[in-house]
Amino acid sequence: MNEHIYIVTYDISDQRRWRKIFRLMKGYGEWLQLSVFQCRLSSRRHAELVATLDEMIHHEQDHVVIMDVGLAENIKPRITSLGKADYEPVTREPTIV
Repeated sequence: MNEHIYIVTYDISDQRRWRKIFRLMKGYGEWLQLSVFQCRLSSRRHAELVATLDEMIHHEQDHVVIMDVGLAENIKPRITSLGKADYEPVTREPTIV
């Protein structure tokens, strides 16, 4: 699979809408900070996320930024993380059902 790493940040003006988007994002990636997620997505999952967010936000009041960091297999992050939690890139792990 050609998965990319994305950093998703958002500024949502309404608390109810913010909570809905936060819950949605937890299904797509790892929570880094209050309104920041790291996601490892295929092109299909990326398109689904963009379409869903586009429907959920209020376009006059809210703002979402999705940064494509690059192919997940090629990422060698050079991140400086200070404070409470250490930064770890999202890895693909097998899921046993």
